[in-house]
Amino acid sequence: MKRVMLLIALLAAIAGSASAARAAQSADEPVVRGVLFWLDTCPHCHAVIEEVLPPLQAQYGAQLDIVLIEVDTQAAAERFRATGAAFGLPADQLGVPFMVVGDHVMIGSQEIPEQLPGLIESYLAAGGVDIPDIPALADLAQPDAAAGEDAPVAETAAAGGVSGSIPAFLVLAGMVAALLFVGVMLLRVRGGRAHPPEAAWVAWAIPALAVAGLAVAGYLTYVETQLVAAVCGPVGDCNAVQSSAYARLFGVPVGVIGLAGYVAILGAWLWGRSGNPTARALLLVMAAAGVLFSIYLTWLELFVIRAVCLWCLSSAVIMTLIMLAGAAWLGAARPPVHHRPARA
Repeated sequence: MKRVMLLIALLAAIAGSASAARAAQSADEPVVRGVLFWLDTCPHCHAVIEEVLPPLQAQYGAQLDIVLIEVDTQAAAERFRATGAAFGLPADQLGVPFMVVGDHVMIGSQEIPEQLPGLIESYLAAGGVDIPDIPALADLAQPDAAAGEDAPVAETAAAGGVSGSIPAFLVLAGMVAALLFVGVMLLRVRGGRAHPPEAAWVAWAIPALAVAGLAVAGYLTYVETQLVAAVCGPVGDCNAVQSSAYARLFGVPVGVIGLAGYVAILGAWLWGRSGNPTARALLLVMAAAGVLFSIYLTWLELFVIRAVCLWCLSSAVIMTLIMLAGAAWLGAARPPVHHRPARA
């Protein structure tokens, strides 16, 4: 956060020095003004603020004025959603970094560097452009107005349902049901009332699923670490989820955590092939922990981020299937319980 604030101050200093150097020039120089919504925990936002804006600010000086708004309060979030709504974007299509210049909207660390330089040139040639005159940004359209977080925000209609919420709810309910099923099944196995058969497909389903999970987690890691937009399905908004504050846990991308989890599960599977019940129990514990974490992430997508990532749901389904297979695999390693017949 301190690094970002230092860069923001540097941008302001560059603009100020350029303005002083051009004081002798015409006071009617065209100016391009815009707004950038960002989050401190968003790596895509840092790429834009730290790599894209400084050279442009140094090049254009006082002729470029980008207002930065961190979406870290309810008021800022409402302003963000209202701005998107003014451009016809529903809440499930919003994500940071989100930049507005004139009548153009740019989302992500790819669109902004690709389009912003050309927009600056075209708007300067046309005589400049102010911040869009929409209710959510009305206070910013005046050059000397303060951009406080408590500025009035336009009234907007209810956001409605979250895109992809139905499959997300189904996956969430399925994960909870699977946890309950595994608990009941293991209790029955322990009491000798059930003994899952050790079918070959159960054992080999675990590494197959883990490899599929590695592919999903690897792609999410690529998106999160290389600052590229995710390829999303027909529903949901993967990029909104990946650019949210919850895409990292203690500074570590969730995709990286998923990679480590699937690798650990593969290691436990290799260890447990000999029939070692400790290894199989460890695999089940790791899978159950992964399911619990997936429940938490899915709940966040539905009720906090209000955007659904189909890649994340795919990983949740894979981890749930691994847990179910792991429970059967562990149960098969327990010797059958033989009850003595009651004495006459």
